[in-house]
Amino acid sequence: MYFDNAEGMVFRPPSEAKSLILRVTIGCSHNECTFCSMYRGVRFHTRTQQEIYALIEKAARYYPDTRRIFLSDGNALVLGNDRLLPIMHRLKESFPKLARITCYGGPKDINRKSVEELAALKEAGLQIIYLGIESGDDTTLSYVNKGVTSEEMIAAGQKVIAAGLKLSAMLILGLGGKARTNEHALNSARVVNAINPTMLSALTLMLHEGTPLREAADKGEFQPLSAYELMLELEKMIEAIQVSDPCIFRSNHASNMLPLAGTLPKDKQALLADIASMLDYLKDKDKANRPLYNDTGDF
Repeated sequence: MYFDNAEGMVFRPPSEAKSLILRVTIGCSHNECTFCSMYRGVRFHTRTQQEIYALIEKAARYYPDTRRIFLSDGNALVLGNDRLLPIMHRLKESFPKLARITCYGGPKDINRKSVEELAALKEAGLQIIYLGIESGDDTTLSYVNKGVTSEEMIAAGQKVIAAGLKLSAMLILGLGGKARTNEHALNSARVVNAINPTMLSALTLMLHEGTPLREAADKGEFQPLSAYELMLELEKMIEAIQVSDPCIFRSNHASNMLPLAGTLPKDKQALLADIASMLDYLKDKDKANRPLYNDTGDF
């Protein structure tokens, strides 16, 4: 739920469906990933403290029993602690039943903060940071203009964990295309193993109209994976993930063909068995080798 007439669409993770969305920034400060259509055409800017306090006051009148708040847009952590801590303090004052605060976190923004600064945010009420790893393959990260290397991504994830925060990490199946599917799968698992996030989600690449990656696909410069190839990539990725602490795994986003849920490493074999069943199903299907190419998520 949100009330806001600022420009641009509002996005949030699926698990924040019942959260109040507080837009402390508008758009995304990076906004150059070639696969992402979320904030295209939206000028990035941070809101003033006065604007944010006014939104909090208004929200408290309409939703006084709010228990969850998600700080958006694309990367609330671009704000310094000198701004974030007072915002969180005001939220606690305004919503007596508030139980958790969450936000997206860009790897550059996380790495600009110290572990101590992140721990201070946790103390103030921040519980979960959502980090889009997307891929652990440096060639793929460079190709889609993510703006960081896999080592910088690992540093960001480890910093969140070291601060005592929960980390929900996201990977995008098919992001390396046919050319990098093997490297994308194995290097993504390598990054996950180095971070050991609290939660891990695997989404499927959707080539949205108007994005540079869609244009590259239309020109034949990027070759998207078929349904069967996506399942092979996911299988390889899960096989290579070796985490020591429990990691809740989900691939139940609207973009996914096969909804999966489990906890790694405990449910690894069960997840692989489900993937193997889907591979058997797809093996003889006409659409198995057709690229997942539309904007609707249909398979």
